[in-house]
Amino acid sequence: MYHESKVKIIPASKNFMTNPKNAVQEKILRVAAYCRVSTGDEEQLTSYTKQKDYYTNFIKNNSQWEFAGIYADEGISGTSTKKRTEFNRMINDARNGKFDLILTKSISRFSRNTEDTLKYIKELRLLPNPVNIHFEKENLDSFDQSSEFIITLLSAQAQSESRSISSNVRWSLQKNFQNGKPTINLNRMLGYDMGENGEWVINEEQAEIVREIYNMYLCGISASRIANLLNDKNMLTVNGKKWSSQTVLKILRNEKFAGDLEMQKNITVDMLSHISKRNDDEAQKYYI
Repeated sequence: MYHESKVKIIPASKNFMTNPKNAVQEKILRVAAYCRVSTGDEEQLTSYTKQKDYYTNFIKNNSQWEFAGIYADEGISGTSTKKRTEFNRMINDARNGKFDLILTKSISRFSRNTEDTLKYIKELRLLPNPVNIHFEKENLDSFDQSSEFIITLLSAQAQSESRSISSNVRWSLQKNFQNGKPTINLNRMLGYDMGENGEWVINEEQAEIVREIYNMYLCGISASRIANLLNDKNMLTVNGKKWSSQTVLKILRNEKFAGDLEMQKNITVDMLSHISKRNDDEAQKYYI
């Protein structure tokens, strides 16, 4: 025979889904902020500085918050966390329980990779000391599970926008290639400097090393022996390192020292990871 039993309700003393902006807080929250700009142009750098100043003052002026620092990546893409030093430091500090809440301007500032966004939201939520993320532009909190679907949609949109930007940049570069406009980072090129008007200027001090490499090779000296001779003379590569047979061969095989330029030798195979590979006739090349 069924007997009705009395159920005693024990009220929760902590609300896991509390919105830190609206709830009456039982303790002072330790609050950090994350800022990011993806390019180094003047407009973006101004935005970067403003973000840091804004969040520093915003957090310090809230009597219920304790300032826990600003994490800021400058000129870094949001499609991957690999090179985002400050982002990774922030995540590590969160794992070590250094703060309770992260403020950030928008979902796209936090990440332009849907998988990364959801991965870190989940990880921070499940930490022994859970960390909430407040996306200011969207007015969403990662602790609010009802917002998870919207965050997913907006994160996917941010990723799509990044893919579109990448396609536009690729199209622009290819147009420059077709018009014979060289695209190269001369900071990694031994023997050349960039002139005031974008022209290539021979760096005579470095050029002596290049000429010596070619002269020795024409005399029948091997790449390995050339490297040893350069190291004996304390001559360094463009990166300030010692020579090896491979770095010597790169100089000898580089068409730029003959006054030519082959463009699109490498292609990016994945926009999110930024992994590139040698262009083995998978895309057009351009030779000047």
